[in-house]
This record gives sequence, structure tokens and C-alpha cells, in this order.
Amino acid sequence: MKRYIPLLLALPLAGCLGFGGKPPKALLTLTATSTLPVGSTQDSATASTISILVPAVPQALAVARIPVTTGGQVAYVVNAAWVEAPQRLFARLMSDTIAARTGRVVLSSAQAFSDPGARLSGELRNFGVDGSTREAVVTFDAALIRGADGNKVEKKRFEARVPVSPIDYATVGPALNQAANQVAGEVADWVGK
Repeated sequence: MKRYIPLLLALPLAGCLGFGGKPPKALLTLTATSTLPVGSTQDSATASTISILVPAVPQALAVARIPVTTGGQVAYVVNAAWVEAPQRLFARLMSDTIAARTGRVVLSSAQAFSDPGARLSGELRNFGVDGSTREAVVTFDAALIRGADGNKVEKKRFEARVPVSPIDYATVGPALNQAANQVAGEVADWVGK
């Protein structure tokens, strides 16, 4: 019986223990407004290919939380988090949009091993909320290598701003989704067929 006394004493504390923080009220994701229809077939023999790399991000974006920048300060939206790293969500949204709008075959890094086609990379510089203007901001510095030789790199900056008010877990997701889709559409038009 003496062996079980420490366990019995610890039992009331079991409800107080927690591993990790309190879960957010909202887990956010991105949804492409332009996608290929279900069942559509793409063929690299008849269409150009492109490989889309996951963009680099600054440390403020390398987390699952949504930054709110005001002046030189960064805070995060309370009760909201991304379901996956935002740069991966953005890369997937660009893949869907480019495939749908350009007809290009988008290859994963594993599929692009032998012939990557064009390559799109870059840096996702902003993917959060500008607290001073109350806008969701997506800024992507794109780098595109169109040919297989890799000697010519084109760079272009894309940015979209969407009003968001109030700044909370219910409003930032849709605003960032809209801004991300706008940027992805502009990138698709730039990449072309």
C-alpha cells in the first residue's frame, strides 16, 4: 500500500498538467480560388513544366502564428495559427493557381529530379497584418529560371493588401487568403504558358 501513496497524492494534480500550450480557437489554411478540375489530366509531353520551390521566409514568419507588425514591433494574432508552415501553404496555393491558369505541369521536387523545367523560387517577405494600416499583406519576391540552362534569372516583387478589421482570428484568415490568391494569380500571369 505504501508504494501507491505517491500515485494517490499525484492524482489530484493530473488535471493541472498540460503538455504544450492551449490550442488556438482557429487553425487557418489557404484555399486556391483557381484549381484544376477533378479528373483533369496533364502531360509534360504536350505542356511546359515548372517546379515550384518552397519560398524562404524571415524568422517572424517561420512560425505557425500570424504576425501583426506595427512600426518596428511584431505581435501575433491571438487564438489563431496556421495548420502548416505558411511558406508551404503559399507554395501549394501557387502550384494550384499556376497549373490552373497557365496549363503548365507543376512538378514536385521529387518529380523534377530529371527535368525540372522552369523553376520558381523566392522569398515570402510579408505574410501577416500591417497593424498601422489594418491590412493583410502578402509580399513575394519571386525568382524565375525559365530555361533548362539556368543562366538567366528573372526577379519580380508581388504584393497584395486587403483590409482587415477587426484584427482577430476570425478576420485575418479570409483576408490573407484573398491577398495570397491575388499574388498567386499575378505570379501565374508573369510565369505564363
